[in-house]
Amino acid sequence: MSSPAGLPLRDLVVVGLEQAVAAPMATRQLADLGARVIKVENPRGGDFARDYDRAVLGELAAHFVWLNRGKESLSLNFRDPRGADVLERLFARADVVVQNLAPGAAARYGFSAEQLVARFPRVVAVDISGYGDGGPLSHKRAYDLLVQSEGGSCAITGTAQTRAKPGIPLADIGAGMYTVTSVLAALHARTTTGRGAAIGVSLFDTVVEWMSYAMNITMGTGETPDPNGVSSPAVSPYGAYPTADGYTVVLGTTNDGEWQRLARTVLGRDDLADDPAYAHNDDRVRLRPALDEAIRDWTTTVSIDKAQEVLDAAGLGNSRLNDVQDVIDHEHLTARDRWREVATPAGPWRAPLPPPITPNWTSPMGAVPRLGEHTDTLLAELGLPTDAIADLHADGVV
Repeated sequence: MSSPAGLPLRDLVVVGLEQAVAAPMATRQLADLGARVIKVENPRGGDFARDYDRAVLGELAAHFVWLNRGKESLSLNFRDPRGADVLERLFARADVVVQNLAPGAAARYGFSAEQLVARFPRVVAVDISGYGDGGPLSHKRAYDLLVQSEGGSCAITGTAQTRAKPGIPLADIGAGMYTVTSVLAALHARTTTGRGAAIGVSLFDTVVEWMSYAMNITMGTGETPDPNGVSSPAVSPYGAYPTADGYTVVLGTTNDGEWQRLARTVLGRDDLADDPAYAHNDDRVRLRPALDEAIRDWTTTVSIDKAQEVLDAAGLGNSRLNDVQDVIDHEHLTARDRWREVATPAGPWRAPLPPPITPNWTSPMGAVPRLGEHTDTLLAELGLPTDAIADLHADGVV
């Protein structure tokens, strides 16, 4: 498999010893930018995310289809010495290696980031873990919900009565994003130093970094921000309000001038605009319930379309509170031609284009691979003769 001409990472080979979300998220982004991504999977089942569900075309898992397009699948038992030899040949050709196996597994088999860079000084190798090395939690298995709970993000999500995990796997996605930025930085450095880098990214550190606003509030005031549903603990008024036709409009202000426009132009409440009790944002945060009631008094008298028309005319930020189907059908995606067809083993499937837009890059939106689909081709490319490949199949090594 060759990468499309014109994409910035088209000359790079990426090896992913990966499962679930974090590492596949990182390597899929590299594939979207043109890298050749080789996904190494256990011959007995492969990435366990393949079997989460059968949501896509009745056969494939939603997570797997999302995160694994554009990759080649090599099914390989690297615990077998012959499989380990194949993996070593692959490492020798790799520019980037990303792994998120169970704690300590990569090091036991000799391909932690530090071990790889010691053998292949030009490789950029990343260990994605739950909690990083050197701490009392480093040995623990870590999944998105567990890490978000440990890192505090669930405590500031939901409501004061019911804490919640964000619906998006933020710890996994965040770790994948930090992996991509770190890899690109290391590759840039390699152009002048000739050397790669050993990088560690943990889900826990990712959540803690993203908790900095909440931690600053607590360290600075001694108070813990309470979750407040579809709103913001930092700004008021800002939230979700019902409309007369059964929809929900989300609107808010980010400064005192916007508050004045909301109160006078939208709500028709000069009394609120003139009241010094509401003059500044920190005052309005303390008096949020009264302001929310005043806004609901207006939104419940207008349709969603009328509410947005008035808010747009006043230069105030607003949106609809959409469900998943609303997003799938969203006119903004259609108008901007943001959907593409992706090939899968079960047939074609729609997927949104990656967020970065430039006229010089066209994402390949490559196919989602079957388990081991590219094994024989890769083994031959790595120099194994036909009879040796046959033996590996016969013995279950691939």
